[in-house]
Amino acid sequence: MADTETKALKSYADIPLLDWDLLNPEFSSYDLFRKLREETPLVKVQMGMGTMVLGLRASMVDDVVSPENTRQLETEMKMMQGIFDGPIFDFIAQVMLFANGEAHQRRRQPVARTFAFKLMEAMRPKAATVAAEIIDEHLGKGPFDFLKEFAAQLPARIIADILGIPRSDLPVFMKWISDTAESIGFVDVSRRADIETSLVAFNAYVDKLLADRRANPRGDFLSDYVAATAASGDMTDGEIRAQVVGLILAGSDTTRNSMCMTLFELLQHPEQWKALCADPDGLKKRASEEGLRYQPVVSAIPRVTTKDLEIEGYLIPAGAVLAVSILSVLRDPAVYADPESFNIHRADQQRWHLAFGAGAHRCAGEALARVELEETLAVLARLAPNTRVTGPSPKLQPGAIRTVDQFQVQFA
Repeated sequence: MADTETKALKSYADIPLLDWDLLNPEFSSYDLFRKLREETPLVKVQMGMGTMVLGLRASMVDDVVSPENTRQLETEMKMMQGIFDGPIFDFIAQVMLFANGEAHQRRRQPVARTFAFKLMEAMRPKAATVAAEIIDEHLGKGPFDFLKEFAAQLPARIIADILGIPRSDLPVFMKWISDTAESIGFVDVSRRADIETSLVAFNAYVDKLLADRRANPRGDFLSDYVAATAASGDMTDGEIRAQVVGLILAGSDTTRNSMCMTLFELLQHPEQWKALCADPDGLKKRASEEGLRYQPVVSAIPRVTTKDLEIEGYLIPAGAVLAVSILSVLRDPAVYADPESFNIHRADQQRWHLAFGAGAHRCAGEALARVELEETLAVLARLAPNTRVTGPSPKLQPGAIRTVDQFQVQFA
């Protein structure tokens, strides 16, 4: 880049700094993101002991996630939060989501081979059966906690069946999932001890499952995964375990929250819910896609710049933490017509939904998450068309992975 061009660019210091961090409720405000997006392409937010640059416009996504410009965040986010060792740090250091280059490829390949789209598509009958099973438990029995008794149960039961986990272990297993999911994003310091206790127990449980499949292969996913990692011989025991834990999280926590918010939005738009009930199989994918766009659970895609990078007239220095705000981009009017409206009939959904990330680090659990969301919506529309909200409106709490506070419904 020529010196004259460099001087014409705005500097890192010129990027507006917001006076809140990732756990501030403002981080979930669509109104704020709309206002900011109109005024500036980038903002800076506090992140523990450091600062993150947040991109707000869809036009910059490709540049931000390009491996020529940036790399995946590794343990930097934890260190910026004062976490330099322990179970959380070790998990982040070993899981494929926060790895680059050879380490990422080595960790992802066995998972991709055994958790492929084609295999997950075969899970549709299982997802539909489990959804119907849970609906039957609550149909005509009054209001209940949809978040805990349906949305959390369905992915947990399916993952348990895939991994051969006894249903009797699910209550504690689900707590481990919920707590461990917090380790991925911006950790609430007051929750660190509880998160690490669950993570240690979760690790020990997965170690036992892996040892069982090594000794007694069953021809299931976990047996195939163990065989694949043994054949490659280039992963440590900690890495082998971390990918299983990470996959469970990818197929559970985000799905639970997306399921709640998508159903809520459908029920808030009766004409669209009625349309889904009239054609469940024809509209289940469109309904799922719009729910993921309108109320995304993952709030951003964080990266680290590997060189000085020009973004929308600003010069971002090498080594900066630079993220794409999924909340902002998925409501960018440059891409979506009437983006503030929930519309399952929209024709401008993108081929690669940003809710699952982008590039080489796109969510490995995407196929299963889509199956679970789509089949659940279809079964709900068929078996419980008179579903109604009976409590306060659910809200997504701020964070790297946003979580639903509560959701009460009745299957009438």
